[in-house]
Amino acid sequence: MNDDPLVRLRDAVTRTRELVRNRAATGLHHEDADPAIGTIGTDSARDFDPFPLLEALHAHGVRAVIIGQVAGILHGSVELTGDLDLLWDGDPAQAPALAAAFASVGAALNDDDGAPVACEPEAFLRPKVQFTSAGASGDCCTPALPWGELRVAEFLERAVVAVGSGVEVRYVAREDLIAMRRAVGRPKDLRRADELEALPRSLG
Repeated sequence: MNDDPLVRLRDAVTRTRELVRNRAATGLHHEDADPAIGTIGTDSARDFDPFPLLEALHAHGVRAVIIGQVAGILHGSVELTGDLDLLWDGDPAQAPALAAAFASVGAALNDDDGAPVACEPEAFLRPKVQFTSAGASGDCCTPALPWGELRVAEFLERAVVAVGSGVEVRYVAREDLIAMRRAVGRPKDLRRADELEALPRSLG
């Protein structure tokens, strides 16, 4: 396994494309994912490539942290995914940069009930906003979302940074991602938490 987390993610994007290349449309999107299979089984995986959005976030100075299975892949998970989930601190001063980054990749936004919202700074002040772009769909969350006993604001402070090929990304630390997995407790989350715990510590 490659030691570079961004290379691991690029390899996963390639494997995802190969897996879904000839698959018929399912009519399912990331929010409809099966709790055991995950978003790899949805249409969100068909053109999955998070790098354009990650590059846009970096270009606009957004310090969002990757959570979910993309973070798992960056840590060395071999399971594929079809969505990109993000966590940021919710500081209103950063909302214009977020809106500009998402607008630059043509993202469409929806609120937590699925209703469309304009790609403007105010949209990102919600506890969670759903997004869909040409390469990636998912959720963009803040610590204001109910996280139970998880202290996710601290997760932001402990985020891991990976740099390469003109992009810098932040992703949740392995132990924090495991805690998130176990707190959610779906079959895919528990399976992926077990996988992360079994990976060599050298993978980060």
